[in-house]
Amino acid sequence: MNNLCENQIKITKFAQLFKITTTRFDHMGKVVALANQKGGVGKTTTAINLSASIAVLGKKVLLIDADPQANATSGLGFDVNSEGIYECITGERTAEEVMLHSEDVKNLWVLPSSINLVAADTELPNMENSHRVVKGIIDGVRDKFDYIFIDCSPSLGFTTVNILTAADSVLIPVQCEYLALEGLSKLLNTIKIVKSNLNPSLEIEGFLLTMYMRNRLNNQVANEVREHFGPLAYDTVIQRNIRLGEAPSHGKPVMLYDASASGTTNYLLLAKEFLKKNRKKAAK
Repeated sequence: MNNLCENQIKITKFAQLFKITTTRFDHMGKVVALANQKGGVGKTTTAINLSASIAVLGKKVLLIDADPQANATSGLGFDVNSEGIYECITGERTAEEVMLHSEDVKNLWVLPSSINLVAADTELPNMENSHRVVKGIIDGVRDKFDYIFIDCSPSLGFTTVNILTAADSVLIPVQCEYLALEGLSKLLNTIKIVKSNLNPSLEIEGFLLTMYMRNRLNNQVANEVREHFGPLAYDTVIQRNIRLGEAPSHGKPVMLYDASASGTTNYLLLAKEFLKKNRKKAAK
């Protein structure tokens, strides 16, 4: 585990930067990006199920699918060929015109994605005020929601930087495996650059441990994250659960696919912890 120890040095520098964040924030219309350039860490699963859980708890939620794979779109039962975020970026549509209301979850809306979004990384840099295109899209509907979650693609390209410029905070899912830690310093460095040059108010919402199993390696990674990020690491841990993997193929969040699944419990607990943290921030 020597490589894991080497990561401590890289990660600690960024932990020190973000641990001291105490910016006051009114939670109404808060924009939270879910980002991690490593794929397969539970990012989209978290985007779907955290959004749905918070909506079930009574908050109005918009989930923006900003991944060309459109898994958050299909995972909630919507057509991946629908007009959505790409058409908003090109100026053909506004978010209000193309966002879709979930038939299953009363307080949940989705701004869908499609494979067309792959072109955004090359088109955005040529647009006026290019780093703030996504911010302009979100500002048009921000006052209609309590929370807006953005499922980023697993990359650190121009589109992701655009999203980080629009976001108030970043929620980072971290798989409980050594390789998931390897790229974490790159993501934190990108966030640091965006915070310094484009979005001074950008905060780390927290680190969410995902795909947890009770074994030595998973425990070591979990301890590593908690040691370096302290209160930024969520108490709630998302366990490996087959129902979480099955639910998207049925176009439903796990709570509607199997209410008794551990994934349902995990994400409802996460939603409650998320809301509690944000109430405390708003009270400061």
